Amino acid sequence: MANIETFSHETRVFPPSAEFAKTAAISGMEAYYALVAEAERDYEGFWARLAREHLQWHTPFTKVLNESNVPFYKWFEDGKLNVSYNCLDVNLQNGNADKVAVIFESDSGDVAKVTYRQLHEKVCRFANGLKSLGIKKGDRVVIYMPMSVEGVVAMQACARIGATHSVVFGGFSAKSLQERIIDAGAVAVVTADQQVRGGKKLPLKAIVDEALALGGCDSIKNVIVYQRSGDEIKFNPGRDLWLHELVANQADSCEPEWVEAEHPLFVLYTSGSTGTPKGVQHSSAGYLLWTMLTMKWAFDIKPTDVYWCTADIGWVTGHSYIAYGPTAVGATQVIFEGVPTYPNAGRFWDMVQRHKVNVFYTAPTAIRSLIKAADADPKAHPSNYDLTSLRLLATVGEPINPEAWMWYYKHIGGERCPIVDTFWQTETGGHMISPLPGATPLVPGSCTLPLPGIQAIIVDEAGHELPNGQGGILVVKRPWPSMIRGIWNNPERFKSAYFPPELGGTLYLAGDGAIRNKDTGYFTITGRIDDVLNVSGHRMGTMEIESALVANPIVAEAAVVGKPDETTGESICAFVVLKRSRPTGDEAKQIAKELRDWVAKEIGPIAKPKEIRFGDNLPKTRSGKIMRRLLRVLAKGEEITQDVSTLENPAILEQLKQAQ
Repeated sequence: MANIETFSHETRVFPPSAEFAKTAAISGMEAYYALVAEAERDYEGFWARLAREHLQWHTPFTKVLNESNVPFYKWFEDGKLNVSYNCLDVNLQNGNADKVAVIFESDSGDVAKVTYRQLHEKVCRFANGLKSLGIKKGDRVVIYMPMSVEGVVAMQACARIGATHSVVFGGFSAKSLQERIIDAGAVAVVTADQQVRGGKKLPLKAIVDEALALGGCDSIKNVIVYQRSGDEIKFNPGRDLWLHELVANQADSCEPEWVEAEHPLFVLYTSGSTGTPKGVQHSSAGYLLWTMLTMKWAFDIKPTDVYWCTADIGWVTGHSYIAYGPTAVGATQVIFEGVPTYPNAGRFWDMVQRHKVNVFYTAPTAIRSLIKAADADPKAHPSNYDLTSLRLLATVGEPINPEAWMWYYKHIGGERCPIVDTFWQTETGGHMISPLPGATPLVPGSCTLPLPGIQAIIVDEAGHELPNGQGGILVVKRPWPSMIRGIWNNPERFKSAYFPPELGGTLYLAGDGAIRNKDTGYFTITGRIDDVLNVSGHRMGTMEIESALVANPIVAEAAVVGKPDETTGESICAFVVLKRSRPTGDEAKQIAKELRDWVAKEIGPIAKPKEIRFGDNLPKTRSGKIMRRLLRVLAKGEEITQDVSTLENPAILEQLKQAQ
């Protein structure tokens, strides 16, 4: 396989301000390199020191890393602790008891504040309620909830009693839910009567009923229902329980279950999987350690900060950077039930203004959508809002193209906030490659350098390390504490998917292509390995072509896929959303030609899309993730057979069938 080529040469650099660096957790590149050197000098000692400094242990560990059964690594295995204790009880002991833990804003704009003392009580009551149902250490509980304080409480309550939770995103279908219940062997489901998003009520309990009716879910003994909307729902008295009734008479204290460091904290099924769902299993101690460290290092979290991650608890970002990381470091965080465009596209910026948010973490997809919205509706433009409380911005979910980065930097951060472009995955547990806001000079579109202790390199298909400047496959050389421990019920799939024998069996395969800058060593993600296009022998990452398209002033968003071509082997098909209304007819043909010429100028003629299709938007899940698998099917002209129930906008698929 030829190496992945790159044609982009980003030269803009934004060093951290002296003021920010002065108080940063990691201040200056010397401090970063000192930590990197410590990890290289004594790898186990480095992680042992951090685990002792940041976690509260019930039984201290004496073994750091067990590599006797590669790739089934074990960290701190003879130590015992409890994740909920580390997130909540510690905050009752260190003076944070009456500090606000959560500022919850509902879809309609109602605001409720919950202190650490109150959060602890809620979790203990829920935990005691679960125990009263016979749920115990090692049992699995599926959580199918809206964005809510109760969703986080359910996760923490499971952790408190040693039950392993599996959160299923509230947009998944009954069939998807059923498959996950069966694979996890869950004994209970925690859900809500309905969820409220964008002014609409969406069923959850009814979908749970449908999932259980599909069969195979005999392990389920109880369905616990949070009363969100109050609308009438079907109720099975022998199986279903109202959450408020379950916890009403429970004690507000609950002794934590002290579990082994390697005890499964959760199983999270990766989204968009084909065939059997893939349950990514994470440990307790190593996972929690890394969420804490990355909160402190990458987000530079301060005791006075108001922090807001806009993700959903159904995804790993909501686990690491809503449910666990922020609580473990005693942060005050915003949790939002709704969507960024309701009641208008200024909702995010209005909330930043009202809650005086200091650290803001969102997805590039959301940013690009809000760029388009700001152009279409001047009232939704961020310039209408006071965003001066912000001191740090961050992105998650996919690489951010340079033009969206610049808009975010200028219009949201006022050219004073560092942008932390975080690369990581469900499987990694937390940030892997990311700028440190008080140390790393920023380059738009680059996630910069691996965090201390993370040994990321780029290799070819045989596992040989490539020099800087050559694109290839991103891998991690050494195990790290928060890494995936296995695929639930499928150890062989885990080994072949993440530690493939063709790469030697010891390198963790991220599944992404990347390239390192010749001079700085900075990483730029070029897209998923299966999103690499091979046009006339040139291998190009889709991200680069998407970035070139979005750099055009009339383009809001773009997604690029490949389709078979008799002449070139593969041709490029681009799906484009403009900042104006969707063009049709001759006008669409003219704009498509202009965009092809633009890409030829930005990258080269080899990267010109053969087809351009215009849409009002792109097919996305309710979390904002572009469904590129569906776009590949559309590009090939094939019939869509996969489940589209998770899409926010399934009607868009018909629109995108038309090529220019």
